Amino acid sequence: MVDARDVRLENGRVLRAYDTGTHSGPGAASSLTLVWHHGSPQTGAPLEPVLAAAAARGIRLISYARPSYGGSSPRPGRDVASAAADVAAVADAFGVERFAAMGASGGAPHALAGAALEPRRVTAVVSIAGIAPYTEAFDWFAGMRSPGALRAALDGREARARFAETDEFDPEQFLPADYAALEGEWASLGADVGRSDAFGPDGLIDDDVAFASPWGFELEQVAAPVLLVQGEGDRVVPRTHAAWMLSRLPNAQLWMRLDDGHVSVLGTVPDAMDWLLERAR
Repeated sequence: MVDARDVRLENGRVLRAYDTGTHSGPGAASSLTLVWHHGSPQTGAPLEPVLAAAAARGIRLISYARPSYGGSSPRPGRDVASAAADVAAVADAFGVERFAAMGASGGAPHALAGAALEPRRVTAVVSIAGIAPYTEAFDWFAGMRSPGALRAALDGREARARFAETDEFDPEQFLPADYAALEGEWASLGADVGRSDAFGPDGLIDDDVAFASPWGFELEQVAAPVLLVQGEGDRVVPRTHAAWMLSRLPNAQLWMRLDDGHVSVLGTVPDAMDWLLERAR
């Protein structure tokens, strides 16, 4: 059973959050709590394959909707770093002191933010298909099938909002393996993206502007162990992003998945949870 609640912050904002509580099962002795950071756009509600993998391992799973997603209040001008304080508030609301973090796609930078800025609380991080901070050290857009939204975000929120008025999904962003995942095990992801439409485009717009702006922390600040998981064929966030982050993160390793794209790489979630469990012992 998942407990859904609105976490009210001192500044009056609300964060919609979810908690599975503790589990019995083969992994229950680990006492691992995992905070899941959702992709862009989603509602923040935990996805079925993530719930199932956590339950099988006795992992307590917490997730939340970033500002302007899924019932959470807006946070105008937010940067990636701002997620650290939001996650700390959610963890406090559920009585959790220390936790691991896992983020997929747009959630991955926000998972890293917590490790950089709340180092005593975040024990380890998994970044799946995560985008790198904007930099001119390499061609940040190279390999992206449809970089228009992020190019617009470089010019600020107003430009990104204008782009959203005419933006259309490019089906060529995904590999056949991605579509197979969306038709099978990860069908709940596609359904959740559809439900996110009800909350409007602001969450996605703010995410993109945050990605293309200074994040508010440096990758070198992330002392916790980090696992980067990347699909070789990813046309949304290309492999060069993972390689560049690997060279900057002090304690990181990379799993390169040769046959995967942006969605099918999520099939590594159970193995990534095992990686986190090993570091929680």
